[in-house]
Amino acid sequence: MTRFDEAAGVVMVWQRLTTNVVHRSPWFEVRADDVVRPDGGHGTYTHVVAPASVTVLAIQDDDQVVLTRQWIYTHGGTEWRLPGGAVDDTDADPLAAARRELAEETGLRASTWEPLGRIHGADSLSNHVDHIFLATGLTQGEASLEPGEADLCVRTMPFRRALDLVRQGMLPHAGSSHALLVMALRRTTGK
Repeated sequence: MTRFDEAAGVVMVWQRLTTNVVHRSPWFEVRADDVVRPDGGHGTYTHVVAPASVTVLAIQDDDQVVLTRQWIYTHGGTEWRLPGGAVDDTDADPLAAARRELAEETGLRASTWEPLGRIHGADSLSNHVDHIFLATGLTQGEASLEPGEADLCVRTMPFRRALDLVRQGMLPHAGSSHALLVMALRRTTGK
């Protein structure tokens, strides 16, 4: 949490004095930090500390994108999204989590993996980072859904149709939309 003071030519930073864990669950913590703001004032900054997650843009050889559709409890409805989930403590790194999540949700394994970047979905509220990957060279195996994913359906659709979901606001998951837009830009600009 920094600010650059152009007149002084220095970076002004937030200082954390103390941290109080207000709530802890297996999935996240809510913390209230006593802070000194860049302007020198004191205050409390309440935020959520959450593990990283992964989103996988899996594209088949025929340019079909692999999507999931399931009930998203926090948004109270069924949504399209790309495969993905949390980076677990047992995962060596985000790529290991991406491999595991793709296999668990879809049964797919990929021979080629490429990072497409990271996205911060709610940085004034949470430290959460979503690592985005492209997976190609897909082969089918068995899915291994968790109990909370019993309603998860896997579908494929042409890349252009998946991109239309983004345009129409029908793919509201930030990591999923980001992955498709990055790939669309890459295809347009060749970079």
